[in-house]
Amino acid sequence: MPTREEILQALESVIDPEIRRNVVELGMVREIAIGDERVDVTISLTTNGCPLRNHFVVAVRKALRELGVDEVGVEFDVLSPEEKAALQRKLGQPVLPDGSGAPLTQIQNVICVGSGKGGVGKSTLTVNLAAALAAEGKAVGVLDADVWGYSIPRMLGLGAERPPVSAERKILPLEAHGLKVMSIGFFVAEDSAVVWRGPMLHKALNQFLQDVDWGALDYLLIDLPPGTGDVSMTLAQLLPQARFLLVTTPQPAAQKVARRAAEMATKVELDLLGVVENMSGFTTPGGERFAIFGEGGGQQLADELDLPLLGKVPLTMPLREQADAGRPLVLEDQDDAAAQAIRQAARGLIAATPELPPLLQALPELPVTQNVPAPTGASLPMA
Repeated sequence: MPTREEILQALESVIDPEIRRNVVELGMVREIAIGDERVDVTISLTTNGCPLRNHFVVAVRKALRELGVDEVGVEFDVLSPEEKAALQRKLGQPVLPDGSGAPLTQIQNVICVGSGKGGVGKSTLTVNLAAALAAEGKAVGVLDADVWGYSIPRMLGLGAERPPVSAERKILPLEAHGLKVMSIGFFVAEDSAVVWRGPMLHKALNQFLQDVDWGALDYLLIDLPPGTGDVSMTLAQLLPQARFLLVTTPQPAAQKVARRAAEMATKVELDLLGVVENMSGFTTPGGERFAIFGEGGGQQLADELDLPLLGKVPLTMPLREQADAGRPLVLEDQDDAAAQAIRQAARGLIAATPELPPLLQALPELPVTQNVPAPTGASLPMA
């Protein structure tokens, strides 16, 4: 088992989404209990109702599992008024954040869909996976992060309508086919080119996460652009809890580039979720199959990365036709071979992202340290 000092060092990676500082620096690690096979960590919050608890559970477990600790318990208590005042002085803030301003606090799973290269059908898969998840009873949103090559609005039948703004000055996503959708395509003239450098890109993505009222979602699927640069690094900074779904075609050229995308995700500390092989043969309307892109690239990539292969999606004419028509294939023709494969991949994704146990969903009242009344106002400024 690691030592207390090693655990504290690992917990420096647990960052508060609002304050952008770590829980160790802020003195929010109340207790560390090291057993023979288990480590329990107690984190101090400033209110009982902190909406960021799920974020910290995930982040603490991830940090300690990287030390080789398989069984990790995460508990919470509440700061006393004196401790809260000391933290306010340390931060130089008259009021501590309450957690509501952190990005995506009501979203259970953030899935980045990437491939490292273009032309592998990543956007088509994102749209259809989202629709398939919604058909399984999940609340789903889609963020089109491919700022230069945005195509999600067209694939979901949305035009250039601008999203409304709420009374709280939050952007409200447009909705289509039961999905909440956000794209740069809603803010520029229809089909116009977006010519931006990195800083503008970072600002736009930050606004899509901070200023959009996504509400409570089971899944937010983020369609990444090709490459391994600005967008992926920005999302890793803003969404440390996000996971990465790799899309490849069977051919070696695509599989090798997807392997580099996986390496990028690992470098920016995004967890890898699984692999989907797209264009896994062409299936004719009569059911005949041609392996025009080769065979086995998806399985080979999954084996190399020790990840599950969640699905092998064939290329069919209706898959392309429905994307151009703005209707996800999985909602239009459930008997199509591609639709069946995508539904199977969606079920695999659900299995790979189990719901939080009831203990975490219930959010019971937390004890206040030093037997003093619970503070009012902010929730944990953890990290």
